[in-house]
Amino acid sequence: MKVFKLIFKNSVRHRLRTILTILGLALAVMAFGLIRTFIKAWYAGADAASPDRLITRSSVSIVFTLPISYKEQLMKMDGISDVSYANWFGGIYIDPKNFFAQFAVEPETFLKMYPEYIVPADQYQAFLQERKAVIIGRRLADRFGWKIGDPVSLTGTIYPGNWDFVIRGIYTGKEDITDETIFVMRFDYLDEVIRRDMPGRAGQIGWYVLKMDNPARAAEISKAVDAHFKNSLAETLTETEKEFQMSFIQMAGAIIIGLRVISYLIIGVILLVLANTMAMTARERVSEHAFLRTLGFRKYHLFGLILGESLIIAFIGGLIGILLLSIVENVVAVAIKQFFPSFSADLITYFTCMATAFIVGIGASIFPIQRAMRIKIVDGLRVVD
Repeated sequence: MKVFKLIFKNSVRHRLRTILTILGLALAVMAFGLIRTFIKAWYAGADAASPDRLITRSSVSIVFTLPISYKEQLMKMDGISDVSYANWFGGIYIDPKNFFAQFAVEPETFLKMYPEYIVPADQYQAFLQERKAVIIGRRLADRFGWKIGDPVSLTGTIYPGNWDFVIRGIYTGKEDITDETIFVMRFDYLDEVIRRDMPGRAGQIGWYVLKMDNPARAAEISKAVDAHFKNSLAETLTETEKEFQMSFIQMAGAIIIGLRVISYLIIGVILLVLANTMAMTARERVSEHAFLRTLGFRKYHLFGLILGESLIIAFIGGLIGILLLSIVENVVAVAIKQFFPSFSADLITYFTCMATAFIVGIGASIFPIQRAMRIKIVDGLRVVD
């Protein structure tokens, strides 16, 4: 117990230095955790993907369409229990800054393929009965203050013109990571207008969603689908829903890599901050360590004193950093809720932050420990503070 008491007293001997070091560690740990949480949120869409769904799109690019006539052929293929389709709309609500995902879908099947989107039965029936009806996510409704029955007008970019809709349903996510920012319209309404104004673009969809009987057959079914449409006018690329989501994430690969590099640099900053404090401490206590040796303290005692002091500072800094992270993440979540369905640090992130602080505490004590171990008692007593 006396050793632990001595370690604690050594830690607070220079209070201002210790406080500033702990504050620096706390801010660095908070920043590290915030970046890791941001990366986790970026991958939330892929993590939420269902293992029993496949996405079939054009083999050239997602921007190229597929004939709607492919649906009947897909329904007859082995291992596929249901088929739906969707199309990216790309409209503008008042200002281009008001971005949100807009999908034109097959109304009878699409939402059944996505049970994670919970829509009240009466609202879903209203959606099926009206061509201009749309269903939107709860977060999207909260963002613009929309409610059931409100009219919404979008200016088309891919499909020019002014498009009028009526909100007939608001869905909620089954889980926290479910995206609640999607604007779902009916494809038959979109196709009806296209056939009238742009007949050459009618009967084309963006991608198919395939429901599998057995997720273990994903690779087999994907190959069969693509082989079936090989050498057709619109060849396909079929992949799991997670792979499909990852393809969009990889478009921002440079950003993710940059964030990872920054997180590693922050670890380096933490190490330098604590290492500098421990190095200063080691220089000031050379004669003190030599005196302790004359009183019978062994080298392993000095090892424990220096390592313990470093770990105490690292632990307190890490703990405060986690507390700051739990506060700041809520503020950030509100600011970016329209872009990410979920933004919250999980237990793994908190554990990683504390483990990082612990490792840094060990690393920062290596040099001071080596110095204390190597110096001779006589040489240490000659040093004047």
